Amino acid sequence: MTPGYSPGITFITWGKPHAKPRLFTTPIFAWALLLLERKKGIETVFRVLENIMTSQFSLAGIFAATSLLFVSPAEAGEDDFGPGPLIPEYGNITEVQFDMPIPEGTEFRVAMDSTAQADVGELNRHLTSAARFLNMHVAAGVPAEDIHLAVVFHSRGLQDVTNDAHYSALMGAENANAALVEALLEQGVEIYVCGQSAVYQDVGNEDLLPGVTMALSAMTAHALLQQDGYTINPF
Repeated sequence: MTPGYSPGITFITWGKPHAKPRLFTTPIFAWALLLLERKKGIETVFRVLENIMTSQFSLAGIFAATSLLFVSPAEAGEDDFGPGPLIPEYGNITEVQFDMPIPEGTEFRVAMDSTAQADVGELNRHLTSAARFLNMHVAAGVPAEDIHLAVVFHSRGLQDVTNDAHYSALMGAENANAALVEALLEQGVEIYVCGQSAVYQDVGNEDLLPGVTMALSAMTAHALLQQDGYTINPF
């Protein structure tokens, strides 16, 4: 049989019984063949291919999405984490053979709360967690458009989403989180700052990175997000 994934494109062709499948056209499909040979299963292969074909991944992200499936969880360690498919530069992930299924059609609406400021030159862990959330769920087959994230900053944590003019005057260095914030915003992540904490720390709207939104308070932001169906990530 010859399954076609989209009109005019044939991915995998089976020949005689018990013969190895032949894969052709681009190197990406060669990755899928190897996945089959490692007994990852045809459903896993086509879920990955579906995300590749329906999402605007970078080339690095495409290869990351498929290469992650080569790692056996039994062999995995810190060194086995690698770039994810959506934001390859941040939020490294690895494959997990999970037993808790993600039902088809699942739509995530998740809010994170950040209060601790990262050390100078370091990334805010909730921003990297947001990147990881996107990467790992897209790699697991959830369409990117079905993942909605928000990060709410208050206390000292809000300094991590201020622009270089403000941050450098306060900390004596550029804000290492600026590029990560931009990458998250490009993927539709909403980032809010507590207005009460901002006033207390002399942070104005003009001091925030482009795309970051000033809320009346962190409590207000979370209350409105929950009314919009967002759950709060507990850590």
